[in-house]
Amino acid sequence: MPVKRDLIMLGWREMVALPDLGIEGAQAKIDTGARTSALHAHVLETFRKGEREYVRFAIDYAPQKVQQVCEAIRVDRRTITSSNGEAEERLIVKTQIRIGDTAFRAEFSLADRSDMVFPILIGRTALRSRFVVNPARSYLQSPARARKRILG
Repeated sequence: MPVKRDLIMLGWREMVALPDLGIEGAQAKIDTGARTSALHAHVLETFRKGEREYVRFAIDYAPQKVQQVCEAIRVDRRTITSSNGEAEERLIVKTQIRIGDTAFRAEFSLADRSDMVFPILIGRTALRSRFVVNPARSYLQSPARARKRILG
């Protein structure tokens, strides 16, 4: 299948923002092997506002382990199989993500990623019809100052 020419190229890791959650400049791994995107979060509670169910969670997202408490509408609860083959039921939220100049809404499973290098994983469902990935490059859509800080 030919690749669309208007797709944006990403590196295998990028700096991303989750503006609705107050997150800027978080490192993310771009993972075409994962279907669902994931966010390192500790679920604090679920609660209702009217007809909707919400989840309050804490995100650790920076090398300095900055923690941000967030609220989002819970859109689903799914069984996700991790890279080590273990199935786990996770809460799913949908929020805006910005990679470079491209902003869109994406679903994220809330997971304990404390043993992972990257607090955010962007899966192929979020990438579809928007991006192609160059696995030999990093931070292609990240600001130059962020690349310089990370890569030296």
